[in-house]
This record gives sequence, C-alpha cells and structure tokens, in this order.
Amino acid sequence: MIALADPQMPAVTLPPAASPKRKTLGRRLVRNMRRHPLGTFGFVVLAIMTIAAVAAPLIAPFDPTVGDSGALFQPPGATYWLGTDAFGRDILSRLIYGARISLAVGVGASLLGVTVGATVGIVAGYIGGWTDSVAQRLMDAMLAFPMLLLALAMATVLGSSLQNVIIALAMPIVPRGARIARASTLLLKNTAFVEAARAVGCTDLRIILRHIVPNTFAPLLVIATAYLGLAVVQEAALDYLGAGIQEPDSSWGLMMSGSATSLALVAPWIVIFPGLAICLAVLASNLLGDAIRDILDPKLQRDYPG
Repeated sequence: MIALADPQMPAVTLPPAASPKRKTLGRRLVRNMRRHPLGTFGFVVLAIMTIAAVAAPLIAPFDPTVGDSGALFQPPGATYWLGTDAFGRDILSRLIYGARISLAVGVGASLLGVTVGATVGIVAGYIGGWTDSVAQRLMDAMLAFPMLLLALAMATVLGSSLQNVIIALAMPIVPRGARIARASTLLLKNTAFVEAARAVGCTDLRIILRHIVPNTFAPLLVIATAYLGLAVVQEAALDYLGAGIQEPDSSWGLMMSGSATSLALVAPWIVIFPGLAICLAVLASNLLGDAIRDILDPKLQRDYPG
C-alpha cells in the first residue's frame, strides 16, 4: 500500500542547494593554491605591489618629489624608515610611487608585445604562403638584435615619455610572442574541429576568433607573465642609460641611476631598496608564470589527481 501524506502535517522547507559550480571553482582554487604555494606567493607579492601603487597618495608618508635640505643622506630611522637620498627625498615614498611606473611599464610592455606578436603569429600561421614568409623574416630580423639594444634604439627614436618607454620595451617581446602563437596556430589549423568549422561554412575570421585564439591563450598568458619581470629589469636598464623615465617622475630604475651608484658606498640604502624591489617583482612574476604554466598544462594536471 502507498502511504499518503498527512494534510495537517506542516510543510517542511528545505534550504536551497549550494551551487555545485561555485563549490567546484572554490575547490579548484584552493587546490591550486595548495599545489603551487610559490605561485601563490608570487601572486600575493604582485597584488600587494599593485595595491600600494594604486593607493600611493594615501599610504606614502612624504611627497616623493620634495626633499628636506636638513635630511640629506639620512639613514633609515624612525622618521625616514628607508632613509633619504642626495636631495633629502624619502626613499620609501619614492619606492611606493615608483611602483606605479615600474609596474605600469612591466604590465603594459608585456601585454602590448604579446598581443601584437600573437596577432602577427596567428594571422601568418593561419594564412601561410608568402604572408607567413614575410612575417617570419621580419620577426627573425628583430630577433637578431639583443632585447636591450632594440629597446634602447626604440626609446632613443621615440623619446623618454612613459608611453614611448612601454612601446620601446614591447618591441623586443613581439617576435617572441609571434613565434609562440604561430607554432600553436600551425598545430591547430588542421585539427578536426577546425576542419569541421570550415565544413559548416565558418569564415576564416570566425575560425580564428572562436577556435584558434582561445587555444593559444594559455601559452601566451605564461610568456606575458614571464616578460612582465623582464620588462621591469629592462626599464631599469634604460633609466640607467638615460633613455628611460626622467625626473621628476619616480621609478625603481631611475632611483638606481645617475649619481645613486656613485654614492652607494656613502649611502647604500639609496640603491639597496630599489634593487630589492626590482628583484622581488621579477621573482614574483617568474613564480606566478611557472604556476600558471603548471595549472594550464593538461599533461601536468594528470600528475595531480582529484
């Protein structure tokens, strides 16, 4: 017999079920953080630097461009935590404001270089023929120059503004991004799902945007993260050579250029703290790039069950 429910029994309201998608995403995030603690450390360091750069007017204790004539070469202490430079300017404040330019140059140059390079590589690899040959010879010519030399030549021609420094540092990254994107495109354009898209009448532009670009995103994201730290170092080198950011702006490389190196024995904190900031940013970007590569590589994912 089938038991019928008692009509006088109060209805029981069940709580809404938790979203399985959110739970899965949360578990994946926690799992990846546990598997890649060094990558998590790199992400946290870059996030702290970014927050400090954005909130620089709120957290910087002094104006980075105004010096105190009575506190020249002041060592680290209670008033000036990281000391002062030859003009009496607070090193800590200049580091915080310098993160704005250094990180902007690193992120801007890596994203611009990888984006332009990926566009050239994908189009050349997909079309093939003389288009691919011309594009590859142009990329080979750019690769013939050392990265710093090419960036220095571009910065000298364009000028020393922030936008020009970003463009100059992005140029050496373009051929490297183009090669990665072209190699991925050559593997993808003859796969079954691309052939199926052609068979149903998809245009070349739609195939590139819907099938080629998403499948080349992972390696391009990895090299963009890796070149972020390299662009920060290259920007410091341009500043040291006098072709980068100019006063009164502040960047980590500019803080180590000019008379700072000659005064390193007198006031070592002038170059130590900007150098540590650059090293920490490069280390963090490399650790984050390695973690992203491991997370996005399906072959490596098999080594982590669950």
